[in-house]
Amino acid sequence: MNGGFSDRLRGWWERHRLTVLRSAVVVLAVFAVLKLGTEFYRLLGESRRQGAVDLHQRHTEVHQWFAGQVVYGAIRTATYPPASYAILWPLVGWLEFTPVRWLWAASTVAAIGWLIYLIVRDSGATTRLERVFVALLLLSMNATGVAIGNGQLPLHVLPALVAGLVLLQRARGQWREELAGSVLILAAFVKPNMAIPFFWLVLVVPRNFRPALLVGVGCVALTLLAASFQEAGLVPLLRDWVARGVATSTRDSVQLSYGNLHSWAAALGLERWNTPASLGLLAALGGWVYHHRHSDLWRLLGVTALVARLWTYHGLYDDVLILLPMVALFRIAKQSPATDGAAVIAGVLLAITTLAMLAPARLFHGPPPGCWLFSAGHTMVWGAIFIFLLDRTWRDLRRRGSS
Repeated sequence: MNGGFSDRLRGWWERHRLTVLRSAVVVLAVFAVLKLGTEFYRLLGESRRQGAVDLHQRHTEVHQWFAGQVVYGAIRTATYPPASYAILWPLVGWLEFTPVRWLWAASTVAAIGWLIYLIVRDSGATTRLERVFVALLLLSMNATGVAIGNGQLPLHVLPALVAGLVLLQRARGQWREELAGSVLILAAFVKPNMAIPFFWLVLVVPRNFRPALLVGVGCVALTLLAASFQEAGLVPLLRDWVARGVATSTRDSVQLSYGNLHSWAAALGLERWNTPASLGLLAALGGWVYHHRHSDLWRLLGVTALVARLWTYHGLYDDVLILLPMVALFRIAKQSPATDGAAVIAGVLLAITTLAMLAPARLFHGPPPGCWLFSAGHTMVWGAIFIFLLDRTWRDLRRRGSS
């Protein structure tokens, strides 16, 4: 960014910072109140066709699974691996659907509170106004509301991932912290299309392989436990799960998804490249994470979250992943030197992303050109963040290498 323009923008920000922050907090709070109220009603009060649709699907799948009935091939929405049903059982597997909705709502409130605590603590916010702003980044996001109303998993998965990785970074070989972090990461694998890219961080952040081994053993144990309730053998179950997942990502990637490799491949009629493209991007992320393993954890989280959003099929509710790069941008804006234009760029990107994440889902599901603008706008904003975070991480690595 041009130095003169950057200086003028920084000067404008210093003069109007409080006014802008207060205005942003008011706007985000209004969006949060309206969205959360509507979506918690959809979770708890609407009919199954309108509210808690994903929760009802998981409830049916888990009950049928542990009753020994066929799930893969019998239920169209059954795309989760066996281990996920074992992880989900405590929340959805032992009650009828109405009390499950209330239990899920309570767990969602707890998960949101936990995630707010984590992002505010690590954001670098130094004033009450800044801390409220960071909290509202999550509460005002359209994706947060959609996840609540659908009874989806991202709001449960993200705090487990973040808390687990922070614990592993701070463990320094201590078994208690490593075990706690590994258990949290294992719980996050209830939704593998979100959690798998973060496994690279499990491999490199602790600087030893024990947490990765613990998570791997846990996944195998949960898979075997779940498989013991089905008549089909383990290999047929896993084969059926993979087939269902591939079919769903191909079938739904255009109508229900955007801004990822599968939706782009489907739009171009190149669905056969879904798996190679996903695995290639995942491998590239692994190489990048290893090369930058000593970088700031939140930059690693931000880049990994963007790849996690890109590498495979996702619904609108999974846009909650963008919260992590938004926190990374806030940290850069707060921590970069006053003479460094990175703080200004990070602040501008954060402002644009915050506005983009307020856009209602009905735009995506509506007619053109609204749906095109929604998809293209979000994708371009995320791409800009991705490039910026890659650049800042590379510059930091070069700076450390020359010092």
